[in-house]
Amino acid sequence: MDEVKKDESSAGKKDVPVIGDIISDKKDSSEDKKPSFEHKHEEVHKHHEHHHHMSHHENHSSGEDMTSKLRKNPWIISTVVLAVVVLVLLIGGVGGGSANVANQDQVTQRVLDFLNTQVPEGVTYVNTTLNGGLYEILVNYQGTQVPVYVTADGENLVQGVTPFSVVEQYAELDNSTSEPVEVSIGNAPVLGDASAPVTVVEFTDFSCPFCAAASGDNGELNAMMKQNQPTWEPIVTNMIKDYVDTGKVKFVVKYSFGHSGGHPAQLVAWCLNDQNSDLFWEFYSKAFALYDQQKTTQDVEDLTKMEDLAKGLGGVDINALDTCVTSGKYDSRFDAEQAEGQSYGVQGTPAFFVNGKLISGAVPYSQMKAAIDEELANTGA
Repeated sequence: MDEVKKDESSAGKKDVPVIGDIISDKKDSSEDKKPSFEHKHEEVHKHHEHHHHMSHHENHSSGEDMTSKLRKNPWIISTVVLAVVVLVLLIGGVGGGSANVANQDQVTQRVLDFLNTQVPEGVTYVNTTLNGGLYEILVNYQGTQVPVYVTADGENLVQGVTPFSVVEQYAELDNSTSEPVEVSIGNAPVLGDASAPVTVVEFTDFSCPFCAAASGDNGELNAMMKQNQPTWEPIVTNMIKDYVDTGKVKFVVKYSFGHSGGHPAQLVAWCLNDQNSDLFWEFYSKAFALYDQQKTTQDVEDLTKMEDLAKGLGGVDINALDTCVTSGKYDSRFDAEQAEGQSYGVQGTPAFFVNGKLISGAVPYSQMKAAIDEELANTGA
């Protein structure tokens, strides 16, 4: 099967896609594959062998069963099932398959052709096995091993074949059971009333497509998220309108490596914040709006383009910006904020803390709204 490209770099390791980008322990992303998003649809976590792995919460309540956890946070299900495509299924319904077993190479090629027209950056082939009336086609997406299931007759793509052990693992990572942590604001950009009763801190990366979607500033990515989940709405723009502008929430942004790094954009953003926090927030929106699925290298990885974007904002001291960008003053801040986020339990981007309680991923705004409302009720605001 000449057209099938096989990836053996991490064979034998299966990971589960989540709604966000897993953070890397790498300090320099120059050797990473840059995000092309050549093909449309929802992205899974990249998870190279040296990436930070998920761990169980030691303070998880032992008396709460898996079913109740999933009911509390149904978004877990979306992170466990095959998020590798919208799974508008090749053919509607699961189907039981026929007695005929289709040619393995033909089924594999059909799946790869489909995925590579739907999945951001495409996939590479690992292997195909026939088990229990289903073909399991294992593909590699940016280092993550993702199984795709097709009925043995090759006619139906099956969504959501997930081992109970995996579901149980992710249930234990349920956001609603995590204990709050004290998240330092430090010199991070802040939007809103300093005395607001609720503080929301986001750990983000300008190169992360899920962060761009969560920002609400990228129409194309928002449309894709809504195609996958029609009730999905972006977090940041809605939260600002409903809570920040009304004095109930102050919004803080910190850095965490989540995709290809986005260092140029982040550096320029910090330098703008030195001048005026309003400039940071204007740049935040414009930089996330730039994310383009068709580009092999995103503009946020180009320092010249990011400086030009910043210089196009009103009121920027261009000389001060140039001095800041070339000074090296923030060289250590990237690693410091990433390490800080990891110490709080950040395992991917975007990650939000609502009064210290973690919400991971580009979840629907309704989940963030519920968390904020709960905190407002707790504080009597």
